Amino acid sequence: MDFNTLDIIIFTAYCLLIIGMGLFVSREKKGHEKNAQDYFLASKALPWWAVGASLIASNISAEQFIGMSGSGFALGLAISTYEWMAAATLVVVGVFFLPIYLKEGIYTMPQFLHRRYDSRVRLLMAVFWLLIYVFVNLTSVLYLGALSLQTIMGVPLEYGIYGLAFFAMVYSIYGGLKAVAWTDVVQVCFLVAGGLATTYLALSMVGEGSVWDGLGKLREAAPKHFSMIVQKGEMMIPDGEGGARDAYLDLPGLSVLIGSMWIINLTYWGCNQYITQRALAAKSLNEAQKGMVFAGFLKLLMPLIVVVPGIAAYVIVQEGIDVPFVQAMTDASTSSIKSDKAYPALLQLLPSGLKGLAFAALTAAIVSSLASMTNSTSTIFTIDIFKSYINKGITERKQVTVGRLTTLVAFVVAALVAPQLRQLDQAFQYIQEYTGFVSPGVFAIFMFGFFWKKTTSDAAMTAAILTIPLSAMFKFLTPSLPFIDRMGVVFVILAVLMVVISLVQGKGKDSPNAIEIDKKLFKTSSTFKVGAAIIILGLVVLYAVFW
Repeated sequence: MDFNTLDIIIFTAYCLLIIGMGLFVSREKKGHEKNAQDYFLASKALPWWAVGASLIASNISAEQFIGMSGSGFALGLAISTYEWMAAATLVVVGVFFLPIYLKEGIYTMPQFLHRRYDSRVRLLMAVFWLLIYVFVNLTSVLYLGALSLQTIMGVPLEYGIYGLAFFAMVYSIYGGLKAVAWTDVVQVCFLVAGGLATTYLALSMVGEGSVWDGLGKLREAAPKHFSMIVQKGEMMIPDGEGGARDAYLDLPGLSVLIGSMWIINLTYWGCNQYITQRALAAKSLNEAQKGMVFAGFLKLLMPLIVVVPGIAAYVIVQEGIDVPFVQAMTDASTSSIKSDKAYPALLQLLPSGLKGLAFAALTAAIVSSLASMTNSTSTIFTIDIFKSYINKGITERKQVTVGRLTTLVAFVVAALVAPQLRQLDQAFQYIQEYTGFVSPGVFAIFMFGFFWKKTTSDAAMTAAILTIPLSAMFKFLTPSLPFIDRMGVVFVILAVLMVVISLVQGKGKDSPNAIEIDKKLFKTSSTFKVGAAIIILGLVVLYAVFW
């Protein structure tokens, strides 16, 4: 990818803006040393638009730009269910989850589990989350980001990984969540503008200069790529090893709409530290809820930015519209088309000026997610492990120091592990499947903890201990069972076990640690209600059109 002077100026300006802004907003005011609330919860001062922007910037990363575009290439619009169902999930989380979290005044998800259950559940889940954040989320984002640098600019994979990690570290280690959240507001602007520019180019290529003609040609040339509900045997996709497999294994029919996709989404958006931490840092519950609605609207837009380019790339390859583009998507080692190279290959075709903007958008998505994940990793380690088990009397100032050191270690470990992911074809599916080993247990623990007062600590521990072994067992014993359905089966088993253990152990009595919930807690503002209604109506229309 040839960068001219304008591209370099745009990209350099972006880098300097993010680093400068991150360091500026997180500077220590005269006479005030940064405390734990400042570092981990941005002083609890985020307005709704910052909450919403940070939620999306934290969520949208290389796994969407690269991974979801790759899945768009292989699967089509159906992969958008992760984005569109997330919009509905944000409404549910805003109504039912956030009021409970903010009422409890917590910093972390394990901290909530300690209050509802006991220290054993807290420690075990804290360890689970740390392992997932570092070895699944961080590594995959670093790998996918570096893959894009390699495809676009020829940067060796390892150098790309180290460079991205360093960029994110520059401002996030010092500033904490305040630096991450406020720079995310700018990052969202870059990723939306740059993403739309890439979509425009892709559709123009397919439509021979016309975006509208390009949209029409996509549906004509790839009709199966515009089906939201994939049936068994309907579509075969690359398996990453030169063969093919049924797309139904990734998106099993109605399960994505009324089944276990809800477990994925509610766990991610409602029980996930690096997502909920933004809402916990809001000025008030009302601001947090409005931020959720704002994020929901952005989620409805995301498939246009991250999925449609992948479908366009599929048509370009199938129709042989651009030979150099096909070559850019071909993996040198296997001589086969690699789905995850769709988006980076498109970026190479952008005109001068837009290249710098689009590359800045991709980098913004990557570094914002890296910063968010490592900040949440440091929050959990500092609050739930170091402060709880290693040094209970640690000062506020030292908590900030431990948080910074944890961030550094997380970056180093992830950078060393990330190159091992190079054999994957659809990294997005890798992320979903392996976080899905823990999701059924997490969802069961939180749902029963919220809404069933009889749930005991031993029941929660049972779910936490069994979620990975049960998921692994079903993966290897029933390879034909889609992983989304597998999560549903594991959740049902864990839920039954939790009910039985709680009733036997508690003898029908409420747990002494049960959360007291008043219906008034779930009241929302008229602004939230209107926004939520528009989101739900939009989803009904989208699924009706693309069923």
